[in-house]
Amino acid sequence: MLAAERHALLLTRLARDGKLVAKDIATELHLSPDSIRRDLRELAAAGLCQRVYGGALPVSAAIADYATRAGIEVASKDQLAQAAVRLIDPGSTVILDGGTTNLAVARALPPDLFCTVITHSPTIASALLDHSGIEVIILGGRLFKHSAVTCGAAAMEAAQTISADLFLLGVAGVHASEGLTTGDVEEAAMKRALASRAAETYALASTEKVGAMSRFRILPFEQLAGIVTNHPAHDPTLLELQELGVAIINAAS
Repeated sequence: MLAAERHALLLTRLARDGKLVAKDIATELHLSPDSIRRDLRELAAAGLCQRVYGGALPVSAAIADYATRAGIEVASKDQLAQAAVRLIDPGSTVILDGGTTNLAVARALPPDLFCTVITHSPTIASALLDHSGIEVIILGGRLFKHSAVTCGAAAMEAAQTISADLFLLGVAGVHASEGLTTGDVEEAAMKRALASRAAETYALASTEKVGAMSRFRILPFEQLAGIVTNHPAHDPTLLELQELGVAIINAAS
């Protein structure tokens, strides 16, 4: 079998099964595990899968640039945003993480809502300019352009000065065994810092992020109040998360 044929087979299996186990594929194709691991390295380098110990998982769609992500699953993100908005109580203080899903949340906030929004995303702050009842606090720092958020030492220091009732956490992937992930190590650290300053943290996971993963872990599931998603409730990933005790708020129901 040619390398291109193996790559196509591997991607088909990954889409069908949600994971690849290198030794199982090697046995099936009568190849050495090293050959399959080499194929997975090549696919990962091309951004087509995320390698993990023993195999590979689907890569998160959030590896694309910000402008591209803004056009991915727009209706799905809007549906998710409507459910997330219901978590915000009038008069409360909420931290809005960056990313296109939380931008949809900002745009979905009622025009007459009175609350305080803390964010490290300039795009989210600008989306709230016309909300006269919302006080907006922006955390400064180095701009990480991939997600249009601030991060780094200055942003981490600023995060330690705030307290909030709620943090709406953006993620690149949600996987039962690999956890909540994102694609940048500094961004992951900033998300952890923000979560530590809120009484409750809910992760927002639009449907394309469930079952996928990225390179860096954010938080263990036990530090979450729950996950807001519009992914089908019968999906194996969500069922496994519920078995782990993770509360699921399904925006599609």
